[in-house]
Amino acid sequence: MVYQNTLEFAELMDANDPLKHFRQRFYIPQHQGRDAVYFCGNSLGLQPISAQTHLQAQLDVWRQIAIEGFFEGEQPWLNYHKSLRKKLAPIVGALEEEVSIMNSLTVNLHLLLVSFYQPTKKRYKILMEGNAFPSDQYAIETQVKFHGFDPADAIIEVPVEADGRYSAEAILATIAQHQDELALVLFGGINYINGQFFDLAAIVSAAHQAGAYVGFDLAHAVGNVPLQLHNWEVDFAVWCSYKYLNSGPGGIGGIFVNQRYFYDTTLPRFSGWWGYEEGKRFLMAQGFVPEQGADGWQLSTSPVMLLALHDAALTIFEEAGGVAPLREKSALLTGYLEFLINQINQAKGEELFRVITPSNPEARGCQLSIVCKQNARRLFDYITAKGIIGDWREPNVIRLSPVPLYNTFKEVFIASGVLLEALDNN
Repeated sequence: MVYQNTLEFAELMDANDPLKHFRQRFYIPQHQGRDAVYFCGNSLGLQPISAQTHLQAQLDVWRQIAIEGFFEGEQPWLNYHKSLRKKLAPIVGALEEEVSIMNSLTVNLHLLLVSFYQPTKKRYKILMEGNAFPSDQYAIETQVKFHGFDPADAIIEVPVEADGRYSAEAILATIAQHQDELALVLFGGINYINGQFFDLAAIVSAAHQAGAYVGFDLAHAVGNVPLQLHNWEVDFAVWCSYKYLNSGPGGIGGIFVNQRYFYDTTLPRFSGWWGYEEGKRFLMAQGFVPEQGADGWQLSTSPVMLLALHDAALTIFEEAGGVAPLREKSALLTGYLEFLINQINQAKGEELFRVITPSNPEARGCQLSIVCKQNARRLFDYITAKGIIGDWREPNVIRLSPVPLYNTFKEVFIASGVLLEALDNN
């Protein structure tokens, strides 16, 4: 794509965008009577207009038939989560039965670590990326302590390079270096600070060759980049639904468990009634017998109202044709933003904005992380006051994420203009 730094180019790209009508399916936040430029889908996706309808439908069922809603109506609550797996499984590249919709991300991570972090005296270490999302750091730290190990010894972190990115070679080399000690490799699918999309297939292969389990936190990857969890032979994964999946703040999470573990009775797990064998669940028998598939890791009754919001969002993904067409537009949007940032640097004669997200479109998703060289916080506050909604990470990083379902090329052009204006006013 040969980009142009003109409004006419941006408007032409929007006119030819086959996904342009999906923007009308979302509420766009307002700023001084106009649509804000919302580039914060990496933190919280926008509300589908259909969310209220889906939620109201389940409120109506509750009001009209109460407990019978679990067994009657267009979508009985008992199997609501199972009906959504059909829409979710293609997004993560999984078999339906390898996916379950439940809890929130860190709760699910702890539950799956019960099964997949089984340290021994020799194999007890966990490898993760440095600067992983704090919740993952805290979860791993406490799991290691729970098993009686010292986090300073048991946790290995692959550091960020001087350019703000992770070296793929260093990741694989570190796995090989510690292959006799590793119990688990746990990475984010996309690092939350720099927006780097890791080579997950290569990490899986290296971890398995080292004799370790491998799992991923896909909070910033699900609904953003193509995933093939089953084909990559990932052991487990967890994610949230409130970022690129647009399922509401604190929306329900999800898990992936590879089918090869469905009949593995040696894996420990914490259990609850909702994960019991479905056909015999209401016999209320003692002795836990798990439902086959990822659903066997469930604990508690599904939160129906959160499922309704998730349903609204997943339906839009299904209608858009899944991740593939969204990914095609996303690469163009993010590429255009990167081009315009480079144009600003050229106009100023110096690198005032440094993009630490990889330039290779295959190694990133929607997000660009931009290091601001001068007056970074003041600049961020300026663009926010002008209606450009991104987010801030200390000490000097602005994250901007043009999302293909609801953002436009014109918005990217406008945002770059405000960034240039901010430099001139700072």
